[in-house]
Amino acid sequence: MSDTLYTTTATSTGDGRAGGRAVTDDDLLDVTLAIPRSMGGPGGATNPEQLFAAGWSSCFHSALKMVAAQSKTKLTDSTVSAEVWITKTESGGLALGGALRVHIGGGIDQAAAENLVAAAHTVCPYSVATRGNVPVTLTTTVA
Repeated sequence: MSDTLYTTTATSTGDGRAGGRAVTDDDLLDVTLAIPRSMGGPGGATNPEQLFAAGWSSCFHSALKMVAAQSKTKLTDSTVSAEVWITKTESGGLALGGALRVHIGGGIDQAAAENLVAAAHTVCPYSVATRGNVPVTLTTTVA
């Protein structure tokens, strides 16, 4: 196993997603949590799925930039949106699903853009963690 590059800790207190609080060990993230209105909650605060989507989209964007640099492809005007949702399972539990929507500007062709997105999906730690556990769709657009 390789050396750990970074470790962080977030601690959730209170009632978890139902009005609890999540704080990182460096206090840079300190959020109140709420169940979204669409799930019968009050809304008005963030939720774990939003936090996951923010982390995944930014991590994937970094992976995209990395694989582009490795292939000597210049990326301009790239964006990554991560959509995360909850579904009910047949057993009555809950499961996550996700979609990554990647847009690459600068005149790169569709096939090259899709190759970069596929490469980023193999190295992004969030994508690696979800592989085989969470259904994920990838959509790539170019301009």
